[in-house]
Amino acid sequence: MGRVGVLLLNLGGPDKLEDVRPFLYNLFSDPEIIRLPFTWLQKPLAWWISSRRVQKSQENYKQIGGGSPLRRITEAQGEALREQLDDLGQDAKIYVGMRYWHPYTEEAIAKITQDNIDRLVILPLYPQFSISTSGSSFRLLDKIWQENPKLQLIDYTVIPSWYKSTGYLQAMAQLIDQQIEQCPNPDEAQIFFSAHGVPKSYVEEAGDPYQQEIEECTHLIMQTLNRPNSHVLAYQSRVGPVEWLQPYTEEAIPELGEKGVKDLVVVPISFVSEHIETLQEIDIEYRELAEEAGIHNFRRVPALNTHPVFIKALADLVLDALKAPSLKFAQATQWKKKVRIYPPEGWEWGMTSSAEVWNGRIAMLGFIALIIELVTGHGLLHLVGLL
Repeated sequence: MGRVGVLLLNLGGPDKLEDVRPFLYNLFSDPEIIRLPFTWLQKPLAWWISSRRVQKSQENYKQIGGGSPLRRITEAQGEALREQLDDLGQDAKIYVGMRYWHPYTEEAIAKITQDNIDRLVILPLYPQFSISTSGSSFRLLDKIWQENPKLQLIDYTVIPSWYKSTGYLQAMAQLIDQQIEQCPNPDEAQIFFSAHGVPKSYVEEAGDPYQQEIEECTHLIMQTLNRPNSHVLAYQSRVGPVEWLQPYTEEAIPELGEKGVKDLVVVPISFVSEHIETLQEIDIEYRELAEEAGIHNFRRVPALNTHPVFIKALADLVLDALKAPSLKFAQATQWKKKVRIYPPEGWEWGMTSSAEVWNGRIAMLGFIALIIELVTGHGLLHLVGLL
């Protein structure tokens, strides 16, 4: 088999407060995060959004210690995975590639090339596939592969999603059960799954399987947990004026309070590491929201981090991937549905779905331009005297 490597993919996060603005710029520069009909608008818009959001984001990171723990935890997961694979008789080098901050995916690929890896398993640390997470990384990796002949000598395989993994489900169930058992009336505790949201158009227009996989994953976790507790699923972290997957977490929690729920166990279903969305958004913002709604026993299930059952599950995924036929980037993005990775489809004249989508995007651009002009006081409307 030769030299074996495992590339762990993750989002990345600012290590310190000074990193927040460039991190946000990198994030919003990705066309899989904000899809625009004209690529030349991507970077100016990313600059504007990052400039507008940096102060608020820095305040949020201050609340969790001044930076994201994601890099430290991901590297710890990588080391635990290396040790687990070694125990199972498989020698492998582990690499961490972040999409929007150090160590960047490009940095990890440079090390892989230097180490003369023969067989590579690419494992996103996202249980469920989305074009905005795994899909974005696959698109970047595909581009890097095509530009580097040396990489084309590496026999690589991709694991698109793994939410059905038995070990993953067992680890999640164990962590949920621990929190439920600490409630005054365990069987009456409300389980609240909170997943990171995506724009609704990703699912309906681009064929993103994310919502279906999140819903199926929720069902499988409850099946594994095997408890009588009721549960709900909602989506957090939405930004911008477009519609995202619903229900929204910030609306669903008060509704449960109105129904008399007193014990709430929140499960961050799409996160395997602690970061800003768990430590600040859930633990601080949503906890306060729950208190205001009369839910005074608010418990949050910790992220998997280096949970031994979870690490064993990752090792099993790697070993299975090494035995199976290779799955390439193009196959990985279309393995369940015909997922349309950016750039978007071309324009079609007439009353077509494509024209309708483009009209919506152009209208959104006009809205963004209006907001920018109102904020800055400069632009075409000011120039002609309409503002």
